Amino acid sequence: MFSSIDFSDLFNQRFYQNFLPIPASNNLNLGEMTPHFSLPDITNKCNVKLSDYWDKQPVLLALTRIFTAKQYCPLCLPHIKALNQNYERFLDRGVEVLLITSTDKQQSRHVINNFGLNLPLLSDPQCITFKAYGVGQALGAPLPGQFLLDREGKLRFKHIFSFLSPHADVNALIDAVDGL
Repeated sequence: MFSSIDFSDLFNQRFYQNFLPIPASNNLNLGEMTPHFSLPDITNKCNVKLSDYWDKQPVLLALTRIFTAKQYCPLCLPHIKALNQNYERFLDRGVEVLLITSTDKQQSRHVINNFGLNLPLLSDPQCITFKAYGVGQALGAPLPGQFLLDREGKLRFKHIFSFLSPHADVNALIDAVDGL
């Protein structure tokens, strides 16, 4: 399923744009509106606008780090699996989970197949959303972050990558959802 030696799709424009390390500069404050975006949902073959969720339901944005359809960040891989395995727990609480990656549409289709993803996978190869949310970048891909937004689109929880804590644990995310 996962190859450890195939780097054929790694060296692309996104890789070079995200090669130099830029630390997270996230200055979004809890209670503030978050940046809007519109991205293709590769899982459901539609376009997703963040504003479509406003006044309807909370949203968990999970910006993740995938290098190519065959090369996954070793820190993000377990988190992607955990989100996918717990997707129903979020839905049962009325929260949509949007997994956002910087892979292009073709690579993203492979990711969906590799993981058997149920949750929506949004493709952002230009890394616009990653930059808007200030997660930083290093070694060819933007860094991950998780952001819980309420029904109004206001930020209620955020977790930014660090080597000591690369991702918010799924149970911590569920606790944040339960606290809405």
